[in-house]
Amino acid sequence: MTDEYRSKILRILEEYPAISQRELARELGVSLGRANFCLQALVEKGLVKANNFKNSNNKKAYMYFLTRKGIAEKARATTRFLERKLAEYEALQREIRNLRREVRK
Repeated sequence: MTDEYRSKILRILEEYPAISQRELARELGVSLGRANFCLQALVEKGLVKANNFKNSNNKKAYMYFLTRKGIAEKARATTRFLERKLAEYEALQREIRNLRREVRK
């Protein structure tokens, strides 16, 4: 799982602990199976704890809580993702400057 997905999933779960896997998949733009796989990986790594509860329609549902380890990993993954995006942004700015110079000539 990439830092981008790890960061996004952990941020979403922190804000919306009762989100369904289907809603999470929609937010991430991935399949339901992929969302389930990612959640299971985060639970297995001890970053997220899943608690069962019954909602008003008597269907089983889960609430997802970030563990202390999950909160720390969210910060690290977000930092790594941000650093990578900033490097991409700076490279893109350089490329734009070079293209502008080339067009002016």
